[in-house]
Amino acid sequence: MRLFHSTMLVKLLGLLPGELSPTEAIWLVSPRPHMQLMGNRRAQMILNRVRLFASLFAVLTPLWMFVDLLVLPNPLAWHLVLLRIGATACFSFILFGYKPEITLMSAWRGMAMLFAIPTVFYMVSYLLLTPYHLNGASAAVGTGYAFLPFILLAGISIFPLTLFESLIFVLPILVAHILAGYFRFPVVDWPSFWGAFWLQGLIAGVAALAGVCQLAFMIALVLQAVRDPLTGAFSRRSGEEVIHLQCMLASRSGHPLSVAFFDIDHFKSINDTFGHHQGDQVLQQFAQALCDRVRQGDILIRWGGEEFLLLMPNTDCQQAMQALQRLRNHGFGRRPDDTLLTASIGVADLQEEGSHDWQTLVDIADHRMYLAKQMGRDRIIGTTKPLVLPAAELGYNLL
Repeated sequence: MRLFHSTMLVKLLGLLPGELSPTEAIWLVSPRPHMQLMGNRRAQMILNRVRLFASLFAVLTPLWMFVDLLVLPNPLAWHLVLLRIGATACFSFILFGYKPEITLMSAWRGMAMLFAIPTVFYMVSYLLLTPYHLNGASAAVGTGYAFLPFILLAGISIFPLTLFESLIFVLPILVAHILAGYFRFPVVDWPSFWGAFWLQGLIAGVAALAGVCQLAFMIALVLQAVRDPLTGAFSRRSGEEVIHLQCMLASRSGHPLSVAFFDIDHFKSINDTFGHHQGDQVLQQFAQALCDRVRQGDILIRWGGEEFLLLMPNTDCQQAMQALQRLRNHGFGRRPDDTLLTASIGVADLQEEGSHDWQTLVDIADHRMYLAKQMGRDRIIGTTKPLVLPAAELGYNLL
C-alpha cells in the first residue's frame, strides 16, 4: 500500500520515469528519511531564500509608512508606523544578526521567524484598524492590510519543502485569518470572510505543490550529483563532504567512527586480460556485495578506480574488523575466470587515532590498506592483529 501511494505521488507530480523511485518519493512527504547530505544542501537553499525574502520585506515594509501618514487618520497612522519600524527591525535581524549553522533545524528556525513577523504584524494591524470606519483612499489602504496572508501563503512556494513542512508553515497563517474574524465577530461579513479563507486555502495548496515539485527536482539532481554512475556508491566529491560531516558529528558526540579502505586485489589484471567492460562488471558486483550486507547507516564511497571507502558510524575499530570479516566470509563475488574476488582492507577509527581531521583518518586507513597488500593481500589491517583467510579457501594463489 505504501509503495502504491508513493508511485501515485510520483505520477501526480508529473515526474519523468526514473527521476525518483517510489521509495525516494516518500522523501517528498516528510524530511525524516532524508540523508544528511541532502538535508544540509536543502538547508543552505532554504536559508538563502529566507535572507532573500527578509531583505525584500526589510526594504518594502518601511516604504509604506509614508502612505499611511498621508492617507490614514491619527493616531492610527502613527501606530502603524511604529509597527512597521518594529517589523523592519526584526527583518533586519534575520538579515544581519541571525548566523545559523547549515542544518535543517536552523533553516526551519529561520523560516519560522520570517513568517512569524508578518503574521504578528497582520494580527496587530487588524486589531488597530478594527475601531475605525474608513472611507475612500483610507479604506483602500486599510483593505490592503488584509492581503498580507495571501502574500505570505504565496511566498511558501519559493522554498523546497516536504508536504509535512508546508503544512506546518501554512497552518499558523490560516489560523491568524480565523482569529482576525473572531476579533471582529459582530461586524464581519461572513460570506466574504469565508470566501477569502477558501482562496487562502487554494493558494496554500498550490504553494505546497510548488514547494514539493522544487524538492522533487532537487532530490533528483542531488542524487545524480552525489552518486557514482557505475556502482551507485557515493562519488568521491560528495563522499568527502559526507566524511567531513560524519567526523564533525562523531567528534561532538564522542561516538566512534571507523573508516574501511578497500582496494580490489589484482584488478588491473582483469582489465588487461578480459577488457574494461568485464572490469566494470566486477566493480558493480563488488559494490553491490557491500551494499547488500552493510548496515543501513553505513556509507559506501567509490574513492577512485578500484578503491572504495566504507564509513561505519558508531563503530570502533575492533567492531569494524569483525563486521568486515563477516563481509569477507560472504565474499565479494567472482572474477571473470570464476575465481574468488578479494580485497585488501585498511581500517582506522577516529577516536583511537586521536585525530578529528577526516583527511588524516582516510590517510591512515589508506596506509594500512597498502600494508595489507604488502603482506600478501586479501586481509584486514587495523589497530589489532591482521585478519587473513587461508589460501586454500581462496582457490588460487594470491602471491
